[in-house]
Amino acid sequence: MIARLFVTLLIVAMLGLFSSCEEESPFSPNQPGALEKGGQNAGTGNITAMTWNVYVGADVDAILAAPPDQIPFVVGGAFADLYDTDFHLRAVAIVDQIAEHNPHLIALQEISLIRIQIPGDFMIGNPVAAEQIEFDYLDILIAELASRGLDYEVGAKVQNADVELPMLNPFTYSLDDVRLTDYDVVLVRGDVAFDNPTAVNYGTFLSVPVPFMPPMDILRGYAAVDATVGQMTYRFVSTHLESFDEGFRLAQADELLGELADETLPVILAGDFNSPAPDGQTYNFLTSEFEDAWVHNVLPNEGDGNTAPHAYDLLNPTANLTRRIDLVLVRTPNPHPGSQPIGPVQATVIGDELQDRTAAGLWPSDHAGVVTTLHLRGTK
Repeated sequence: MIARLFVTLLIVAMLGLFSSCEEESPFSPNQPGALEKGGQNAGTGNITAMTWNVYVGADVDAILAAPPDQIPFVVGGAFADLYDTDFHLRAVAIVDQIAEHNPHLIALQEISLIRIQIPGDFMIGNPVAAEQIEFDYLDILIAELASRGLDYEVGAKVQNADVELPMLNPFTYSLDDVRLTDYDVVLVRGDVAFDNPTAVNYGTFLSVPVPFMPPMDILRGYAAVDATVGQMTYRFVSTHLESFDEGFRLAQADELLGELADETLPVILAGDFNSPAPDGQTYNFLTSEFEDAWVHNVLPNEGDGNTAPHAYDLLNPTANLTRRIDLVLVRTPNPHPGSQPIGPVQATVIGDELQDRTAAGLWPSDHAGVVTTLHLRGTK
């Protein structure tokens, strides 16, 4: 009890360093609307952001590693996995967390659009792309939010990889095509004003050879908006860096920092960076310019912040997350003299507790998410 009281007093004292002595700073991610209360000082602000890689639902690595003659069989198995890891069920669990934490802004990765073609034409050169929608993760998620009365809209989205492959359909045993289009998305809460939506693909990307066809380009990118919460405007970015190759990952991070080099707003960079803190090469490159919000976390008992991985089938009976690769990074330009560039942070990992699973025992994703409440200063 004494230790808990000490921690509470410490948090209050730290908050006082970053807020007006005339007003107490509301700082709980679980207080809907608290951050929009009137009287907030110009030049300071609180904002709650979430990031979550929601997972396509199948082992894509196995497809990329498959011998050419096995691709239709491996792809067919992955297609069956999409039904076993049903995103309709997982969206319910994801929205449970959104409802609990009520973030102003949400960065989402691996938002997938799955389309099929029956019968497929990949083997004759793929003259017509698959267009029959099987799963639209963004539509599913938005519908689940709306069913709960949660007002969020798409602020920005970037189309990344768009890949079509042949499959032995596990349900009909016919040779069909399946197409995966990947997106990074920014969702904005309904009471948050935003503009300047941006969608950019990185010029550096992995290209995987496919026999008798053009190479399969694994495009990556970022989506971003300018969002105003209270009296502060932020540049909020959602991204997902390359997972298979450190060189490509580092080059993409370099492009991203170049794109943001002249940004004068406070920047919140959220996503799956595929570079584990604290030792990853890309992580250290990014944190040479940005602050890792988790490092400033003042919440007790939040552990190490690890977010990956759950099992591919999402049925692991316990969580054994060993890597912290889903991050919220922050840069505040021109901090006030004598002040820290980032105030105390309240951050928590979500999707890592047994009660976070679906009724069928599925984890919401193969990644846990992160919710972060930031207290930032603007420019001078």
